Amino acid sequence: MSRAEDPQFFDLLAGSYRRLTGAEPPFLDPAKPADAAWLYTQAPACVLAHDTAPDPRFIYANRSAQDLFEYSWDEFVATPSRLSAEAPDRAERQRLLDAVARDGFASGYAGIRIAKSGRRFMIDDGVLWQLRAEDGTLHGVAASFARWRNL
Repeated sequence: MSRAEDPQFFDLLAGSYRRLTGAEPPFLDPAKPADAAWLYTQAPACVLAHDTAPDPRFIYANRSAQDLFEYSWDEFVATPSRLSAEAPDRAERQRLLDAVARDGFASGYAGIRIAKSGRRFMIDDGVLWQLRAEDGTLHGVAASFARWRNL
């Protein structure tokens, strides 16, 4: 089964968020069934994740994120996550990731990102959190945001 609709990966995304914040993930809709298929195919919020490699690569991007960034699933999971920001914006992105490494979670972030076509957009009010299994194993970092605007 692809990670895109893998229930275990969904549990890692949602469970990590709950364990770190004590709250329900903002990317879930209380009026919809919370499952991997809905999150991947229908969720209006963008949800992305990257692994723990020295130069992390994306390991997840739901359809909302794929549409916004203009990458297919196969392109996304072959892309280093640093390339989601242009070179001048990467230092800010790294400071945010350093805060997540230190604190486990960061909210209210805003930043400029770039789509495959070169279109730039501003993310508003995003959240990032560590993907940690119940046993504490770190699998990467996830991000979600529901607000953005083209620049």
